[in-house]
Amino acid sequence: MPRALPGDHVPVYDVVGVGFGPSNLALAIALTEHNATAAAPVTAHFLEKQARFGWHRGMLIDTATMQVSFMKDLVTMRNPTSSFSFLAYLHDKGRLVDFINHKNLFPLRVEFHDYFEWAAAKVDDLVAYSSEVTEVRPVVAGGVIEYFDVRAVVAGEVSEFRARNLVLGTGLRPNLPEGVTRTDRVWHNHELLHRVGELKSASRFVVVGAGQSAAEVTALLHDRFPDAEICGVFSRYGYSPADDSSFANRIFDPDAVGHFYDAPEEVKERLMRYHGSTNYSAVDIELIDDLYKRVYREKVLGVERLRLFNVSRPIAVTENEAGVQVTVESLVDRSRTVLDADHVIYSTGYQPADASPLFGSLESFCKRDDSGRLVVERDYRVRASASLRGGIYLQGGTEHTHGITSSLLSNTAVRVGEILGSILDRREVQAEEPVYAISGR
Repeated sequence: MPRALPGDHVPVYDVVGVGFGPSNLALAIALTEHNATAAAPVTAHFLEKQARFGWHRGMLIDTATMQVSFMKDLVTMRNPTSSFSFLAYLHDKGRLVDFINHKNLFPLRVEFHDYFEWAAAKVDDLVAYSSEVTEVRPVVAGGVIEYFDVRAVVAGEVSEFRARNLVLGTGLRPNLPEGVTRTDRVWHNHELLHRVGELKSASRFVVVGAGQSAAEVTALLHDRFPDAEICGVFSRYGYSPADDSSFANRIFDPDAVGHFYDAPEEVKERLMRYHGSTNYSAVDIELIDDLYKRVYREKVLGVERLRLFNVSRPIAVTENEAGVQVTVESLVDRSRTVLDADHVIYSTGYQPADASPLFGSLESFCKRDDSGRLVVERDYRVRASASLRGGIYLQGGTEHTHGITSSLLSNTAVRVGEILGSILDRREVQAEEPVYAISGR
């Protein structure tokens, strides 16, 4: 384990961020705004393995809209006067009046992604792209773990960054059901636009899933391939609308995070069951109506290209030279239908990326609950033994402690403000305690 000794001069960042999606981008903005007026700036560096900023590029369907208000952007809930807001972006792009006349709270997804890229360009001095973190090692000073050495492959070369605090924003990973292997014909919907752009023709697609992404994929394929049959397979009776009513949406309020965090475990579980329909396996009602109209119209015309296998599941997916054979089983009567398809697209959601494999020997200092999940403080810091003074903060993977907003945009601006506040408060406390100078190994 490296030790920090007097006399050396290894630069130390207050924050090293792993990943640079919307969450850590929002943190970079919060740091930038803080440093503009701070007597003691917070030093930071972010490492992102992608070659440039990107957020679910494979699902940037040009007709798809955001499911959250534009006011839940990277900054507004934390700082309504920020020059990094979506409204500032619209003004800069010359579309502010047009957007106001549009009378809509929900921008196009491609537009919101462009806003993210616009904001990322304004803080690109804080991020290194094409940088994949491979290891985090503890650094001892004064008998405690005071710093972290973050090793990364940056543009093909190994580099190391020393940090007082880590902020892990490693995002989400596509979720495929157990036993399903990604191939050229079987894939997750996050690849949709990349894959569809390469296809010239197809006779049948099978789309597995009942959420917003599954419905969007189904609609796009139905439009893009007018001679193909699109088969939707899901265990529900039908697509269920998202509960975006005013009172239900309060589950996304900043105050709701604290309420959830302080609630007993059984209440946490109950809240997740009650309000899962605000986000999980839920579809915008306009899209549901659109798909229903398509099904009905095709029945009238006698040519049914859009087939929905409800209360069903795929029990076998087998590739052959001709394509993929999918066996669909009804959950009601166990009857089976065999579909010969060109491609199977799983719209089966995402899971938080587990960053703990990077921890190495740090893992033994981090606390876990009886279910093996990391214990996370209210300020999003991993609870650790007293000998670990450096802070490890999570942006994502905290649904079990902080509720449904953990992987969503709704509370991002407020969350990064709380993380920054925690880092600043702890820096003041640590400054009062003696530590050794920084050193190499």
